[in-house]
Amino acid sequence: MKKTLIAAGFASLLGTTAMAENVGVSMALFDDNFLTVLRNGIQAYADEQGHDVQIEDAQNDVAKQLDQINNFIASGVDAIIVNPVDTSATQAMTDAAAAAGVPLVYVNRQPINVDTLPDNQAFVASNESDSSRQGFIEQCNQWKAAGKTEVSVYVMQGELSNQAAVQRTQNYTDVINEGGCAVTVNVIDQQTANWSRDQAQNLMTNWLSTGTAFDGVLANNDEMALGAIQAMKAAGISMDDVIVSGVDATQDALASMQAGELDITVFQNAAAQGSGALDAAVKLARGETVEKKVYIPFELVTPANIDQYLSKN
Repeated sequence: MKKTLIAAGFASLLGTTAMAENVGVSMALFDDNFLTVLRNGIQAYADEQGHDVQIEDAQNDVAKQLDQINNFIASGVDAIIVNPVDTSATQAMTDAAAAAGVPLVYVNRQPINVDTLPDNQAFVASNESDSSRQGFIEQCNQWKAAGKTEVSVYVMQGELSNQAAVQRTQNYTDVINEGGCAVTVNVIDQQTANWSRDQAQNLMTNWLSTGTAFDGVLANNDEMALGAIQAMKAAGISMDDVIVSGVDATQDALASMQAGELDITVFQNAAAQGSGALDAAVKLARGETVEKKVYIPFELVTPANIDQYLSKN
């Protein structure tokens, strides 16, 4: 059963202050704005609580990440935290940790077979079913407020091997099929830009070269939304004429929103995911019970409430 983390539960989750633990951390990629905030959240909480963390960069390489897990096990860490490179390729890491009896916590990206993780493993993240859904519904409302009844859009997807990208794209479809959008939406095209600002800029430039009229862009994350905006600005398109949504509420995204470019994003509390993952890992290392799924809520961000989020990441 999915468990949604409430404020009181989160406060309890972060209540560990006993002896220090040694935790190995494998991040999918250091060179990513959101994952940097998540990584810093792990380190900050480790410093606060007096735990030792060894954080390594898998450099988006599945084999390299598995090697890191095996090396952590061999070195005798008390627990492991993994931000998976490929969420469909996590079974080997789950099995390796389970065989060695080392607690394992997946963070941010949902592993395959999450519902059947061993007893000493857990998943800490935000519920992706709520992510882009919030932003898209707000986007629909903004189109309606602008007097539109039918719109045409482009969809930018994250890495197709990543569960979050699949779910965030599915959220758009679900909202449309459920009648949750205030206007009729036609998807002109959807392609992956692999979470990358540069790839998104190139993709948007290619779309613009067709000359097809459109009303907005739905991006699975802020980096791609910003890349799309860069391409549109370079082509002389007024940002007043399109509505662009992303996910994560990174500092760059919020700056773009303040500049009147990005219209909508959804705050995913990377720092809280990081500290929550470390606390779960420590609890498991001490034989304590942790929920299999710990969810940190997503929060809608628009120009109307942006001031509440400017200092959160």
